[in-house]
Amino acid sequence: MPNWRATYTGLTRIPSVASKFSNISLSHGYNGTLSMNSYNSALSFADPLVLSAPGFIDTISGNYVPFFLVPNITIQEQFMPVFGFDVTTVSQMNLKFEYRKSRQLSLSLIDYQLSEVKSTEWVFGGSFRKRGVRLPFKLPGMKGKKLENDINLRLDLAFRDDVQSNSRLDQENNYSTGGQKVITIQPSIDYILNNRFNVKLYFDQRRVIPYISTSAPTVNTRAGIQIRISLAPQGQ
Repeated sequence: MPNWRATYTGLTRIPSVASKFSNISLSHGYNGTLSMNSYNSALSFADPLVLSAPGFIDTISGNYVPFFLVPNITIQEQFMPVFGFDVTTVSQMNLKFEYRKSRQLSLSLIDYQLSEVKSTEWVFGGSFRKRGVRLPFKLPGMKGKKLENDINLRLDLAFRDDVQSNSRLDQENNYSTGGQKVITIQPSIDYILNNRFNVKLYFDQRRVIPYISTSAPTVNTRAGIQIRISLAPQGQ
């Protein structure tokens, strides 16, 4: 299928809406790819009737001998997103939501199995920017001066549900082989000291809850402080 992306931002043209919101964006998109990891030329291929089609049958498998031997074909489809909106108010508050769906089909032409992974994901995000925030403490080297600069508060949440199943081409049954739930929490605080100096406090946690008992739940957590200094020369 052809890929597409649609975005609508016309709601802010309404005067009553524009007085409260600086940006309202509605989006929808689809992306699909077809790929193969490798292929080989079949040395026993022959086309005796010159029809650009295989003319001989393999006596072992009972299949026609093709021109190319392809061990695996993968199709990946993503609605990124099925529906999404991004809203920014005139007071610099931003809210974002996306509902995503995707699936990946992997066909093995060696053992004739089809593996399918279906994913459903909800993404929530929000941020708030406040100007002229005064720190309640003094920083070393500032000579007693208390800074009043911009602060940016942000919170991102995501929940993804993956379900994996396998099926054989010569059988009608379809059995589940795995899956997992993934929960991501990412709050952060950005404080802009000046046009060269930025301080960020962040927390990032990712929880993985598998569906099968042979896999253990895992939790990865990162947190810390990030200091960014720009050394680029200022324009005259």
